[in-house]
Amino acid sequence: MFGIGAGEFLTLLVLALFLIGPDRLPHVATDAAKLVKRLRGIANAATAELRENLGPGFEDLQVTDLHPKKLIKKTLGNSLDDITSELNTGLTLDKKKAQIDPDLL
Repeated sequence: MFGIGAGEFLTLLVLALFLIGPDRLPHVATDAAKLVKRLRGIANAATAELRENLGPGFEDLQVTDLHPKKLIKKTLGNSLDDITSELNTGLTLDKKKAQIDPDLL
């Protein structure tokens, strides 16, 4: 859950108990849950509207597919690995050529 461990969660709970108070904590937790539910509904509606506006062929679109790195990997596939290995070998060759001759110093 959000990369939070049990100890961190317990610390946040105790901190919330001190800051908010034991009498208001259930109301604040309920309001937070309603907010999360509302935000999730807004995100789902935005995703559905995006799929509708993009037209046919994008019915299986996921929001994570729009991330630039994933889009490039999905589009280029294995050729991306070939390009990066080619660039890396070119860089190592350039490093060897760029060495300074100690006799010139």
